[in-house]
Amino acid sequence: MSVLTKSKKEVVKSFAQGPKDTGSVEVQCAVITKQINNLTEHLKSHKNDFSSKRGLLILVGKRRSLLDYLKSKSEARYEALIKKLEIRK
Repeated sequence: MSVLTKSKKEVVKSFAQGPKDTGSVEVQCAVITKQINNLTEHLKSHKNDFSSKRGLLILVGKRRSLLDYLKSKSEARYEALIKKLEIRK
């Protein structure tokens, strides 16, 4: 499952740091989080879809590595991002 183009553009627009920003860590994490949420909803109704489950685990690992990188570079940006994405408690 991929994120629809329209919803992806909305996510990019809300997390971008500039008008042409599509590749910053914040934008990438936001897009991956959107994909993770979509896959999680899919897996609630299709429990035995193992290929989607594998894709979900890959995305979670990718997001984790991006967040680790951001935390090593800027603790304040990391804290702001996890609060905005609501991925930690």
